[in-house]
Amino acid sequence: MSDFIIGLTGGVAAGKSEVTRRFEALGIHVADADLAARAVVEPGQPALAAIVERFGTGMLQPDGSLDRRRLRERIFADAEARRALEAITHPAIRGLLEAECRAATSPYAIAAIPLLAEAGGRATYPWLDRIVVVDAPPELQHARLMRRDGVDETLASRMIEAQASRETRLAIADDVVVNDGHPEHLDSAVAALDARYREMAGRQ
Repeated sequence: MSDFIIGLTGGVAAGKSEVTRRFEALGIHVADADLAARAVVEPGQPALAAIVERFGTGMLQPDGSLDRRRLRERIFADAEARRALEAITHPAIRGLLEAECRAATSPYAIAAIPLLAEAGGRATYPWLDRIVVVDAPPELQHARLMRRDGVDETLASRMIEAQASRETRLAIADDVVVNDGHPEHLDSAVAALDARYREMAGRQ
């Protein structure tokens, strides 16, 4: 059981997955907010029932699962609908992440939350003991995003601007991992943080 929980976040294409993979290679459990977001709307889950109650049975596919595309179209066209959906799903996602982290058998656990800064940081996730931000130079972020998603520079800029600013993310950080494109820097940064977090978890 892990009582020491780290929140890990970073901008789009900053290299969060590269960092979480390195923590997992060191035996640390990582709970992924994106996977939790899918799990809470599976058939039989209270959040799915609440979505149907709010938005109607038209949001379901014939097999009873969520029609993600139809729901996405609805909430992107209506800010109030998006807020209503977030009010349903976000508490469920947070609860699932915390439960998964606390059940972990590693010395500490990591909750990987891409939109942690946008969601309110520690005010929304008071059970996080520390927050680590994966930070990349903006020009590198742009290049990675264009290469990874096959988008042009204008769309890459829009995707980055749609998120919290780099400054906002860094303001909530206790620790920062700089992902400047050198794997050996990443290896040593993660190893140093792992040693620190194990020591902190042992003292708690």
